[in-house]
Amino acid sequence: MAPATTPETWLRIVEAALLAAPGPLPVSELRKLFDEDPGPDLVRRLLDELRAQWFEAGRGVELVQLASGWRFQTRPEYQVYLDRLKEEKPPRYSRAVMETLAIIAYRQPVTRGDIEDIRGVTVSPNILKTLESRGWVDIVGHRDTPGRPALFATTRRFLDEMGLRSLTELPALTELEKIMDLVDVSQTEPAAAPAPEEEV
Repeated sequence: MAPATTPETWLRIVEAALLAAPGPLPVSELRKLFDEDPGPDLVRRLLDELRAQWFEAGRGVELVQLASGWRFQTRPEYQVYLDRLKEEKPPRYSRAVMETLAIIAYRQPVTRGDIEDIRGVTVSPNILKTLESRGWVDIVGHRDTPGRPALFATTRRFLDEMGLRSLTELPALTELEKIMDLVDVSQTEPAAAPAPEEEV
């Protein structure tokens, strides 16, 4: 096999790697594709060129940069059609879960007590377990106060699944409130007698 020496060949190698990858690939991983390290700048130029080619072709897939690297993903306008092929419905979360996630995302790092102060209600441990099991939040340390409460923050996976490169790209709070208003609480919160803590 001839060595990969032309920019067009390099481009196709990066394209093939991204299409075959199970998740986002950072520039540092893409550099390993070549016999001689091309350096980060050249790989970034190749990624920009590849992104432009796919965009100009008007395909149903686009190349995007996320917190943990680059990946090909479906254009948002086609997702509604692809959802018809899914046998399982995506999980729906209660308003309590979504509000807790929003507080962590916008105020991180925060303790459970901080979240309760902002929301004005006791936070069920199940809410935080739900967010942790989804891989959206994690404990990043402990506050240096009596009891050393855990500090929660969002993860790279949260950013990746939201299609964000960094927290600076989070939508405005007013936009997030509109999204939360669409959450179907009836499917996630059991109709039961009021309890001192909220249910997930």
